[in-house]
Amino acid sequence: MVGRRRLGRQFGWLWAAYAVSAYGSGLGFGAFPLIAVLVLHAGPAEVSVLSAVGPAVGALIAVPLAPWVEFRRKRPVMIAMDLTRFAVMATIPVAYAFGWLSFVHLLVVSAVLAAAKIAFNAAGGAYLKALVQPDDLLVANARFESTNWSSIAVAPPLGGAVTGLFGPVIVVVADALSYLLSALGITAIHGREEAPRTTDKSPVRARALFDGWRHIMGHPGLRALYLNNMLVAGLIMATEPLLAVLLLRQLGFPAWQYGLAFAAPCVGGLIGSRLARRVVARYGRHRVFRTVGTLRAIWLIGLAFVRPGVVGLVTVMAVELAIIINMSLYTPVLATYRLEHTPKQLVARTLSAWSIGQQASIAILTALGGLLADVTSPRTALTVAGLLILTSPLLLPRHDQTSQHEPGLARSHS
Repeated sequence: MVGRRRLGRQFGWLWAAYAVSAYGSGLGFGAFPLIAVLVLHAGPAEVSVLSAVGPAVGALIAVPLAPWVEFRRKRPVMIAMDLTRFAVMATIPVAYAFGWLSFVHLLVVSAVLAAAKIAFNAAGGAYLKALVQPDDLLVANARFESTNWSSIAVAPPLGGAVTGLFGPVIVVVADALSYLLSALGITAIHGREEAPRTTDKSPVRARALFDGWRHIMGHPGLRALYLNNMLVAGLIMATEPLLAVLLLRQLGFPAWQYGLAFAAPCVGGLIGSRLARRVVARYGRHRVFRTVGTLRAIWLIGLAFVRPGVVGLVTVMAVELAIIINMSLYTPVLATYRLEHTPKQLVARTLSAWSIGQQASIAILTALGGLLADVTSPRTALTVAGLLILTSPLLLPRHDQTSQHEPGLARSHS
């Protein structure tokens, strides 16, 4: 079992810090669309703009941050990004209390959060690679994945209940505090971190901004996985604001049912993440990429058939369960492969490039989905997203792409 492997006290603090912020984010799941719909009375196009423009601007901000993260100790960077997220999220309840909250304010906060998240994840991935042994990377990534899905399973129903009683702004307060606690947890990690080495007196140079993309696009396996991930992540996330409008406004689902529809299926994330190591050991990583990568894409079309009442709720939960089981198995394998195939001096820039590409894809596809929903309907836009994602397995790597420079992960974990 994944949970029986000991990875040390330092990893324990890192994992605990991640868990705190994950559960805080779970409480605030969908808070921005809910605030836009319920407090600011936004329509489908505005909700999609909120979900698209903020992350897109955040991705642009993160481009020059990547070399800055690369050439600095990673733990202080993670702490700084957590404190930044705490501070910027705290402005929302303050603005709401004084009647200053606006759609533009939500856009700005969304952009800063997106940039800080990219920088944090880049620093965190580099720090993890230095913290644990190579053979333990898949175990560590599976634990993070399991925590992520368990937090979404537990926290959103509670967040939905709190939202129903006190409004969506209160869960933003909980989310903000979780980043503060995460920063404290990372501060508790002891041990001196080795300073990154560079021979360049000015490491944040123009060329350094694009080194991550050069590495990804020059590696056949990473390139295929990157392009596939951008399409799949973009289309799946583009459905979130569309579903918010469809379920909350058109079909009349209460907020707690909206939260439950996404939370309960996340139990599947515990299943997939715990199976990852054994599945890779038995079938090999390439088969996971091809088979599970395909299975995570074929279910999204089911959201186009959501109806009011219990049947509609069950439909959403069944579709989400199927997607999440496969995503939670696939993601830690992908994260491990990415770290193993990236040189130490390029990890932060590669992870930043990966996240920026994903955020850009999410932003573009979400904006297009919102425009299509505004012209037609949210259900039509969901149908188009479900059909488009069926083409994504064509981008998955062929065997010769993933076997190049293959470090034999399946053998090392068998």
